[in-house]
Amino acid sequence: MKKTVSIGILFFCTVMIFAASYADNQYQRLAEGYTARAQEAFDSGEYDLAVEYTIKAEENAELSRAYIELMLARADADTQIRVARNRLVWAKSIKADVNYPDKYNASSQKIETAQASFAAENYAEASAYAKEAMDLLSGIQENLTLPKYYVVQPWPESGDCFWNIAGEPYVYNDPFLWKNLYQANKDSMEDSSNPDVIHPGMKIEIPSISGEIREGVYDPNAQYGAFGK
Repeated sequence: MKKTVSIGILFFCTVMIFAASYADNQYQRLAEGYTARAQEAFDSGEYDLAVEYTIKAEENAELSRAYIELMLARADADTQIRVARNRLVWAKSIKADVNYPDKYNASSQKIETAQASFAAENYAEASAYAKEAMDLLSGIQENLTLPKYYVVQPWPESGDCFWNIAGEPYVYNDPFLWKNLYQANKDSMEDSSNPDVIHPGMKIEIPSISGEIREGVYDPNAQYGAFGK
């Protein structure tokens, strides 16, 4: 019995040395107090009492670990939310709420959800929502300009067709989205049933497909951003 209690106290003291590297808290202080009492009881030959105190010390040490984990999670969530909120303020300052309404509104909702989770002490969930908001906001660029119209150029020089035009970075950056151009412009085509027939000089509309703001006619000398980047 004496040997068992001695080993238990030695093990627990090792755990306490490790736990001492964390911030002080009420559970850790109780654990240290019970550890000291356990040692005193053990030295006095009161082995049953030493076991009782050791058990209480271990219980409080576990509560201390749980408390520390909770506080670390809280601090992380608080940081993540602050970063996301600051990024949202920056996004609004460059008119992302106008130029990127979908991403801006979605990220704003994510931050609100993160704050609600934080208030409910669900810190892991709060961090996750804040990070999702940052992922949405990371796609926002300053002074991004995209054209609303494009004038078809002669085929030998440009290879212009809905497929190639849709693949241009300032259009959709993806040729597979060519049907958006076709559907928006087929009523002005000579043969609306044939998407391959577009003619030089034809002014085609580039419809917004994700809430992005588009203005003006494409100018080859202008600087444009890349859609979706």
